[in-house]
Order: sequence, then structure tokens, then C-alpha cells
Amino acid sequence: MALFGNHKTPPPDDVLDARAGPEALLLSLDRVAQAYLEKADRGDIVYPACKREPGTAGGGAREIWRDTRLEALRYLTMIPGRDDSLLIAPARQAEMIESFLRLKPHDETVIDFTGQAGDDVAIAIIAGLNWLNHCAGIAKVDRAKITGILRNFRKVVVVAQRWWSTDGAEARCAEMLAARQQLPPLMLYLVWLEHTHLAKEVAAAAALPSEVVRTTDAWTRFEAARDPEDLS
Repeated sequence: MALFGNHKTPPPDDVLDARAGPEALLLSLDRVAQAYLEKADRGDIVYPACKREPGTAGGGAREIWRDTRLEALRYLTMIPGRDDSLLIAPARQAEMIESFLRLKPHDETVIDFTGQAGDDVAIAIIAGLNWLNHCAGIAKVDRAKITGILRNFRKVVVVAQRWWSTDGAEARCAEMLAARQQLPPLMLYLVWLEHTHLAKEVAAAAALPSEVVRTTDAWTRFEAARDPEDLS
């Protein structure tokens, strides 16, 4: 799991911060995604973010990275009657992982929910990954960097399944959350980290496409960043 430094100051209202804790992250996601989609509906922003031109409003690497991730995460906010505990409660992770691994992968970004809590979360996760694949195509990401998105994420989930099956997993999760330095493999965090990684590839292709740009200090800083907010 990715490491994060200690959180020192409260983030702005439009910033999602995993270090605030899983409950706070999920609440912030619901609020920020709704506000973002309203902006898109009004035409205040170019949507999807991967279609923005470098140098235009919202066309920087930070903004495209942040907004592409949010566009994929928004599927989690669309689940009717979402059972949040499947995403963030340690005691429910084995159940959620089983639901995800059982569900047959699909390639849809327009989705129908079933009313089955675990299946609906899994459907939303897969749709978000498919959205990132769609955006990668628009931004002309090197396909070698994103081949097998669903397959690779399933491998991550299998590793998490093993982690949760070991003795003392819930206690270790609590310790990690209290320390705010390392993210435990809650399903919400697994999705967060994967979406962050894939959205970064989209942002690199969309906002920093030229080889000239990639020799600058800006590219070096982008490469070193683990989160869009590291670029603020």
C-alpha cells in the first residue's frame, strides 16, 4: 500500500484526502463528485478532463489528474442505498472482496445496478476502471502502461484478500488508520490507489505529451508526485 506523510492542515473543501480516514474520504467524495458533475452539466468545465488542452483552464497536469480520478470514483457515489461498510468497515472486507472476485468483469461505463449490495459496489468499481481505460484511449496513453486494467486490479484484490485472512488483520488496520502513514487494504483505499495511479497516466499523456516538456523540472516534479495535491 502507498505511504503518505502525516496530515498537518485541513484540506480545502474540494480536495479529497485519504489521510483524513475512510469515513471522511467517502463523505467528501459524495460531496465533491456531486459539485463536479454539476459544473460539468452547466458547461463550466471541459468534461471529461482528458479532453482538455494543455494551457487552457483546467488543462494542467494537476487538474486533469485530480478530475480524471474523480470522474472514475464518481461511480461509487451513484449506488442506490450504498452500503458504506462494504467499502470501509474492516469486518466487511472479506465479504466485499468475495463479491468483487465473483462478479464477471464487463466493459461498460453506463451501468445497471442490481439491488445486491456487494454486487453493486463491484459493478461501480469495474465501471470506474473502464472509465479510466476509456480516458486513456482519448488521451493516447501508451497502451503498454495500462494493458489489463481489470486483470491487474483483481490481482491487487487477491493480495488484499490474503491480508485480511491473517490473524490480527483488523487490529493492524486500526493501527494503520491511527498512524495516518500507511493505507490499509480497505476496498475504498484499493480503489483510491488504483484510480490515482491510472489517472496519473492519463494526465501525463493529456497535459505533458511532448518529449520537450518531459525534460523539464515540471516533469520531474510530476513523476515524483503520489497525489495531484502534491503539485499544488
